[in-house]
Amino acid sequence: MLLRFKAANHRSFRDEFELHLTATKFNQGSARRAGLLEEPDLAYVPAAVVYGANGSGKSNVLTAMRWMQQAVLHSVDRWSAGSVADDWQHRSPVPREPFMLDLEARLGTSHYEVDFVLDGDRYVYGFEVSDERVEAEWLHAYPGGQARRQVWFEREADTAEPFRFPGEGLKGAKESLVPRTKDTALFLTVAADYDHPQLSPIRDWFRGNFWWVSLSHDQEARRRFTASMLRDPVRRRQIVSLLKVADLGIVGAEVEHEGRVPRIRLIHEGISGPIDMDFQDESAGTQSWFAFIGPMLEALDKGALLLVDELDACLHPLLAAEVVRTFQNEQANPRHAQFVATLHDVTLISGLHPQQPLDRDQVWITEKAAGGRSELYPLTDARPRKDEPLARRYLSGAYGGIPRVHDGDVADAITYTPDDGVRAERWEYSA
Repeated sequence: MLLRFKAANHRSFRDEFELHLTATKFNQGSARRAGLLEEPDLAYVPAAVVYGANGSGKSNVLTAMRWMQQAVLHSVDRWSAGSVADDWQHRSPVPREPFMLDLEARLGTSHYEVDFVLDGDRYVYGFEVSDERVEAEWLHAYPGGQARRQVWFEREADTAEPFRFPGEGLKGAKESLVPRTKDTALFLTVAADYDHPQLSPIRDWFRGNFWWVSLSHDQEARRRFTASMLRDPVRRRQIVSLLKVADLGIVGAEVEHEGRVPRIRLIHEGISGPIDMDFQDESAGTQSWFAFIGPMLEALDKGALLLVDELDACLHPLLAAEVVRTFQNEQANPRHAQFVATLHDVTLISGLHPQQPLDRDQVWITEKAAGGRSELYPLTDARPRKDEPLARRYLSGAYGGIPRVHDGDVADAITYTPDDGVRAERWEYSA
């Protein structure tokens, strides 16, 4: 499970930001033990949400995680000279996405780091990159969660010996892999490509986590993925049950695998009996829920971290609350899957639910600071009381992270008088 993610100089984040999924004193029961022998009291939260105004950087918290994952998986085969063009009309070997509103940041480096638990051991892995190369990379291990750190490897480009392997923690071939590691490749990627017995599982952790779900991204692929699950009788029962839970009037699902695109038909309970409907005739909400079911089931089955951008654009608030509760239910989520989502809808932190879906330490906020810089901070920075009306206080601006808009601002922005000296152009909308 993920305990902490940290990054800097990524898209709208110029400065370092950190999202931690460890429980605090504000947690009232959603936390679960991380299972570390040497740190038995360390607990993590299975779910977290990020609120913020439009353009405040919510999605970039998730894209930073996703970018790090793709870097670990593909720095060898996709990072090369001429791989991406930046705004200065030259080609950059490392296709990073730095903060573009500050020249110093554009010329500086970006860094990413994760703190996670795998098979009872704790690891801290990170790297720092410029446009041209990997500037630094490190992997530290805490076997069994013990307090004493093992430095498995450290890398620093501008040194006489760029690679260091102190101690005996990292076994097997390592020095022989150094000449095979280009300036534009991560050592972890190279070592895993050569099946290093200790480093391959670390790379595989990245492969199995940071799954991305977005209404505007790969919905068709997720739809096909869910449809492919219908072949399995157990999965079929789960999918149909989840369609029924959403109160869509659906009692069954069928799929015909003809060619590359499966034909999906959902069965509705009609007045005179069951009626098949082509998937394309379903509502956008039904299609979104169907496309969401597959990744959710797979994440729960694999114990993976699922990233959901604009959760409220995909799901009704009551359904979104049930998804959060599912990840926090030990029977439904025995493999410690996690869930991080961005959203605007505040019902998840309101008092409308008989069972509150989120604890106070599971809520994060993004805000746009001076110069277009995004900032991320936990709701707990405001030290909210146990009985505090979080939704109302958030919307009133007490915690930040809301747009600076007042009653009538939109109407005023589109209203003008002849004194404005502006002539309204005639235009027509064509669907």
